[in-house]
Amino acid sequence: MEKRRVHSREVKEAALRRLRERGVTIEEIAEIVYRMQAPYCETLTLDHCIESVLAVLEKREIQHAILVGIELDQLAEKKALSEPLQSLVEGDEGLFGCDETLALGSVFGYGSIAVTTFGHLDKHKIGVIGRLDTKKNGKVHTFLDDLVASIAASASSRLAHRLRDEEEQLEAEELRDRSAG
Repeated sequence: MEKRRVHSREVKEAALRRLRERGVTIEEIAEIVYRMQAPYCETLTLDHCIESVLAVLEKREIQHAILVGIELDQLAEKKALSEPLQSLVEGDEGLFGCDETLALGSVFGYGSIAVTTFGHLDKHKIGVIGRLDTKKNGKVHTFLDDLVASIAASASSRLAHRLRDEEEQLEAEELRDRSAG
């Protein structure tokens, strides 16, 4: 049997579709990003945050994590995992840690701000993360709540770095203008 090569567009579309199917919108993730970054930038808009979330979702690593994590959540809902994994995932066992590990792996590319922000979001369950963490209607979101925190943390860090770059560029331009004048 020949291996099927999966095009990155197919992976991205599948990851975005899975998020939608699980009731998570880009806007909800962007709202978390806004809450995390607004205190540091007066001109920040929700559109900036949406753009940053979409940029993070372009990364294959996060797309793969979304597909794996949501698949495991869905299998747990169907009681299709073997024991004791079924009970660990279905019950979101506090010492399980694989859900955080999968999500944390994708924030490393966005620096220490992303890592610390992920920890904050994992602990405080802000926005849609809190809704996903509550076990209602037989839904299992053991992996998804952490994946959303990962996306939001990465998008927040990405924005923080971009805002600093813009500030420094403006300062450099002002310095050049003063030197030239």
